[in-house]
Amino acid sequence: MKIDTSRFGPLEIDDDSIIRFSAGILGFPDEKSYVLLPHREGSPFLWLQSVDNPELAFLVINPFVINREYSFEIPDAVQDEMGIEGAETVQTLVLVTVRRNEGEGKSQVTANMLGPVIINTKNMKARQLALDPRKYDVRYSLSVPGQDS
Repeated sequence: MKIDTSRFGPLEIDDDSIIRFSAGILGFPDEKSYVLLPHREGSPFLWLQSVDNPELAFLVINPFVINREYSFEIPDAVQDEMGIEGAETVQTLVLVTVRRNEGEGKSQVTANMLGPVIINTKNMKARQLALDPRKYDVRYSLSVPGQDS
């Protein structure tokens, strides 16, 4: 399948690599099909690129790379809905925001640890969860080598 993207240009993707969200991502309920693309070689970051909207791509990272203590339970109803049979088939990602501070020439990079994206790698079904805001922050500050995009 061929898709157009504003960031990467036209891409040929395998239909089996399309990640399908049942409810979209918070703020983008109608965008339900995405593909994961590498940021650049050696980078811990990936791009969650919309299949249908060339302008829409989210920078994401595995949360366990930035916080080894990160943990949460996937509700049984969500496991059933997504067909999750075991932890080994679940990929977890969090959305990353880069805010450029023009005056200082630095960027503030944060991860949304409150709303992880879970993907069943067996059937490519995905969902964004909403965790306990008393436990996790929507703007978890990152300090990752090579974070300048």
